[in-house]
Amino acid sequence: MKLPSIAGSNRVVFAVVASTFFVGFGGGVVFPILPNLGAVLGISPFLVGLILSANRITRLVANAPAGVLIDRVGTRTPFVAGLAIEGLATFGYVVAIVSSFPEGWFMLARVCWGIGSALVFATAYTITADVSEADSRGTSMGIVRAGITFGFPAGLVMGGVVSDVWGNVTAFVLAAAFAGLASVIAYLIVPETHVEGEQRAVKPWDVERSLPALTIGLVNFGLYFAYIGVLFSTLVLLIDARAISIFGLDAQGSSGMLMAVTVLSGSVFTLGGGALSDSVGARVPVMLGFLVTSCVGFAVLAFGSSFEVLVLACVLIGAGQGGVGGPLTALLADLTPEERVGRAMGTNNVFGDVGGALGPLVSLPLIQDLGFGFDGLYAASAVIPMLAGVVLVAGIYVHTGRVSPTVSESAS
Repeated sequence: MKLPSIAGSNRVVFAVVASTFFVGFGGGVVFPILPNLGAVLGISPFLVGLILSANRITRLVANAPAGVLIDRVGTRTPFVAGLAIEGLATFGYVVAIVSSFPEGWFMLARVCWGIGSALVFATAYTITADVSEADSRGTSMGIVRAGITFGFPAGLVMGGVVSDVWGNVTAFVLAAAFAGLASVIAYLIVPETHVEGEQRAVKPWDVERSLPALTIGLVNFGLYFAYIGVLFSTLVLLIDARAISIFGLDAQGSSGMLMAVTVLSGSVFTLGGGALSDSVGARVPVMLGFLVTSCVGFAVLAFGSSFEVLVLACVLIGAGQGGVGGPLTALLADLTPEERVGRAMGTNNVFGDVGGALGPLVSLPLIQDLGFGFDGLYAASAVIPMLAGVVLVAGIYVHTGRVSPTVSESAS
């Protein structure tokens, strides 16, 4: 297949960034609203956690088939279809808020979001791997991952601030409109990059089980468990418990602002981490440095009781999460044969979604039903990035014989 030129490749990457940015609003908008809205609607804390995790639970089933589908039929159709499904799912929040059965509609919307995002995430990274070279792949992956994560803080702010000022329905309608725009951009600009001609039938069980995929997947698991799973599902409760307000906003608005700071920091350092791994010619040292940063951030958050300390903690956690992201997916693409990149990205997403789904299911009942302290929860979360670092070094060493292989040594 003839891939786009350098200029064409850049155009494709930025179209992917724009699409994932706009559709990402729907992923963030629900977090500042639903934990507090649950009490009003009569939804138990466990069910709220289950709704917040439903998209990731769904992706546990959908991620691997999505990766196989990409390696069989290509990237363009699954990418556009996934964005459209996420748009419809975001509109489902609007239906839920005015429905007499809100928990059912919220659950259905989050399940649909999971199906759509499984397609979008796997295709976005596979497209980027297809149009980039090994020596610039970290930068390209960082740009795309930043685009994916930049949409999330925009949704957090929309969910917190817009719902605080204009109401929950308005916040959900705006998120749905931007998700529709994402589908239009992808349909008009993103070409096929991965396969051509007639392909064999899809076998959903034909997933990537290589050591690099499993190693990087376990690192992704730890990051998402602590970051999305624990932090994002409990931050609104922490702010309420410690009576912290930002710009006079209530707990929903304040938590939306802090989550946005976290993800904004992550997006910036996603760009920096990917470019740095290209510059030094090795991925592992960069990832280890950012895993330590994440650990420090959770330790600060465990005992922070002021606005300034919470901001610092969120910046550090975001920097750690983001800085690992670009090199992590780039290393996976480096170590995986081109014809199996879609499967590998799907496997990596499975691990991340297991972590992201378990986090709310564990943390919300611990805090709300069992009276577990925030300081203990976040201190325990600080250990997870360090364990991820151990797994990373051990897995890469077993596979390559090197603790820190260079980019040229890793490239398939």
